[in-house]
Amino acid sequence: MPKPGTDAATPQPNLEVEATMAAIESLQGTLAMARALVLAGRRVDLVGLDREAARLCAAVACMPGDSGDALLPGLLGLAREVEALSLCLQEP
Repeated sequence: MPKPGTDAATPQPNLEVEATMAAIESLQGTLAMARALVLAGRRVDLVGLDREAARLCAAVACMPGDSGDALLPGLLGLAREVEALSLCLQEP
């Protein structure tokens, strides 16, 4: 049953997808900041990022049906940020 004042054809937001997308965007921002610091010659502490990535993977894996499809662009952006940080960390 639709919420009062909404059209039955209007899709309702999936709070689980929105929360997971927010977590993806947050981690992507953290990685971008870490990369900027590395490029500026600063040391960065990456402890805990693996746990956060594991939580995101678990959240996506537990989503029913194709509800996680909306996360694909965010996940691809996150993967690109991981790759960019990895390349910065490899430079002498």
